[in-house]
Amino acid sequence: MSTDMRKAPLANNEFYHIYNRGTDERDIFICEEDYFRFLKSMKEFNCMESCGGLYEKYLREKRESRHSMSTKPLVEIVAYCLNPNHYHFILKQICDKGIEKFMQKLGNGYTKYFNGKHDRSGVLFQGAFKSVHIKTNAHLLYLSAYVNKNYNIHGYGKEEWKFSSLPDYLGKRDGKLCNKKVILDQFNGDFSEYADFMKENALYMREKKEMEKLTLE
Repeated sequence: MSTDMRKAPLANNEFYHIYNRGTDERDIFICEEDYFRFLKSMKEFNCMESCGGLYEKYLREKRESRHSMSTKPLVEIVAYCLNPNHYHFILKQICDKGIEKFMQKLGNGYTKYFNGKHDRSGVLFQGAFKSVHIKTNAHLLYLSAYVNKNYNIHGYGKEEWKFSSLPDYLGKRDGKLCNKKVILDQFNGDFSEYADFMKENALYMREKKEMEKLTLE
């Protein structure tokens, strides 16, 4: 997966809403193993060095000490949600072209895994990933609620979706994949206060989505 043509490169130390869906709106996650594999890829591919596939990375780490390898991340993952046919991230770029490199490794690696497991070939995602620059703190907070509650907003279910950062932001899971500090510090680290914020905004987002659907019908 590569980035689309952009007027300006993605900037370091800036936040971006990153998202994409399956080609022809097809499901990109068919079973729980697919979700877990994608999450593992999000963790393992977030590094400066070229690591090939997950198996190649495992073999190399057996030969080399982790202390001798560069472990500087490409991006900081603030929030994420994996839905059956699409995903959403909030990412902060750490180094030059960090988001582009991360998404390319993630997309290519997962497509190779998915095609092999599900006996298919060809592209899996709908073109290049999409990116929106998050320019204000208000926008960042709003999007954090949108991403964390995205599974519910789309009406897939009412549970606290485990393949998202939602349980981490509710204090029900000590996930190491995302950095919640930039968001939760603005609520004094109070999970319940942030939960109220998400609930209020997610309700508005769900109603807006339903209204858009009615308008199109």
